[in-house]
Amino acid sequence: MRSNALRVGLGTAIVGFMFAACAFVTYAGLDRAAASTTTNGDNGTVKVHKAETSEEDPRNEPHVCEFYVVGNNFDAGQDVWWQIKSWPPTGDRTVVGEGTLQMDENGHGRSEDMELDSGHYKLYWNFAGENGRAKQKVFWTECVTSPSETPSSEPSPSESETGAPTPSPVRTDHPVTG
Repeated sequence: MRSNALRVGLGTAIVGFMFAACAFVTYAGLDRAAASTTTNGDNGTVKVHKAETSEEDPRNEPHVCEFYVVGNNFDAGQDVWWQIKSWPPTGDRTVVGEGTLQMDENGHGRSEDMELDSGHYKLYWNFAGENGRAKQKVFWTECVTSPSETPSSEPSPSESETGAPTPSPVRTDHPVTG
């Protein structure tokens, strides 16, 4: 009889422990999910766009010539500072561009159009209150230059009216004999 009571008590304890563990895991998961939806700032996306691409276009364009950087779905009024570094294999990680933006009431902000020398670059997008590292994008720039106009041929030196070349004077330090 005593062993049955012990088994029932032990079984109840195990079931109770498992229930408590499941409740804790569920609570922790809900708490983390709630935190991720309310964390300010980290909710937006950053894109590199060709200058002629619409700001609302969801694509990232990693090969550009003239371009801009755009952020969407950040917090309204959030201040952002960005930096572009030249990046290996063509760059040495020096800063080649930087700026600041303030997101509008919809959490949207756009830089001015830019153009960099052909090469590989990395964008860093930072803001107050970010959780973790800066948002980053790597991209390439390559601008195709149109061929320059071929200069017209230079006019040849003019000849005298008789068609004979115009003689030029010759100076010498030797006496003329003859």
